[in-house]
Amino acid sequence: MPAPVWLILPTYDERENLEPLVGELLPVLARAAPESFRILVVDDASPDGTGALADALAARLEAVQVLHRPAKEGLGPAYLAGFDVALRAGARYVMQMDADFSHDPADVVRLLAAARGGADLALGSRYVPGGGLAAPWHPARRALSRAGCWYARTVLGVGVRDLTGGFKCFARGGLEAIELHSVASHGYAFQVEMTYRVLRRGLRVQEVPILFHERRHGRSKMTAAIALEAAVRVPRLRLGAPGAR
Repeated sequence: MPAPVWLILPTYDERENLEPLVGELLPVLARAAPESFRILVVDDASPDGTGALADALAARLEAVQVLHRPAKEGLGPAYLAGFDVALRAGARYVMQMDADFSHDPADVVRLLAAARGGADLALGSRYVPGGGLAAPWHPARRALSRAGCWYARTVLGVGVRDLTGGFKCFARGGLEAIELHSVASHGYAFQVEMTYRVLRRGLRVQEVPILFHERRHGRSKMTAAIALEAAVRVPRLRLGAPGAR
């Protein structure tokens, strides 16, 4: 019987975080999806050995699978590759989250419940009542995050408050409706584009409040080039991205 619930973990130099994260996810998913689930690690040839560690986990844990990609191509292509594997395997619900503990594994339960309750996309949101930051950010960082969400919401004309959020659960129909082959964003603009495509199809997006945490180990992958891509991509989406009409 195909596993109905898949969780995609894209990794690049996350060796220190991966094993403890999988360790916390396994009992949570066992409770949330007792029928069956899979954790798919999508590794972009991490030079720190994350891919080899993922293989070792998969060798001893039936629920873990690994997809190796030959080079670092960005967040978007990694998720799209993972979505393709999950959908081909018969997934009914496909989840995504960061591999650095910025998303609390315990919140998987509530996102999956929202999708099972009728949401085409359940989105872990920092900016709805009950959501927020687990630890205070520097005021400049917080202002930048808020401004990015405001910019995307204003340009795209949508009401979702956390358009840049990356903790999500898609119902299968939601993913199939948005023409994944034409998604063009590579960096964090990918999060905006995916949510916007769901909205433009007239599908239901439900924001689930979450607390956002600091990464446990390693360094952020955010760069000026990634931020620039997001700034440029957002107005292009409004003008009419393929598959987002």
